[in-house]
Amino acid sequence: MRLKRTMLSIVLALAVAPVLFGQKPEDEIMNLEEAWTAAVVAQDFSKLDKMYDNDLIYAHSTGTVETKMAYMEKLKSGKQKYTAIDYIQSTYRVHENAAVAHSIVVMKGTSATGPFDNKLLMTHTWFKTDGGWRLITHQTTQINQ
Repeated sequence: MRLKRTMLSIVLALAVAPVLFGQKPEDEIMNLEEAWTAAVVAQDFSKLDKMYDNDLIYAHSTGTVETKMAYMEKLKSGKQKYTAIDYIQSTYRVHENAAVAHSIVVMKGTSATGPFDNKLLMTHTWFKTDGGWRLITHQTTQINQ
């Protein structure tokens, strides 16, 4: 019985911690976006592998759409490399186990066709699993600079 009360107390404390410490669900998604950016620029393939869902749909502003495996291979081979991703504006929406991050970003780096420095609309869809949040879609659209 005492163990049950202790477990219940822990669960309740974890449930109210974000409220007590001022973290909103949107803050968690903002932190995920920052972690994704850091991992992409640092080429931290281990972190990216954990962040990306196995069913990832990765749609580039060029119209190319890739699976997780194809995109990770492109990164590992050096055919796609990001040197900077700067956020200009972001909006986050969280709905239970799903979240959307919509941002205006400037992405810099190199691809198979050469260097790029693009201002883009970027949408990420995250969903929460037992193992934490996973990125399931990435979509960028070129906008005028």
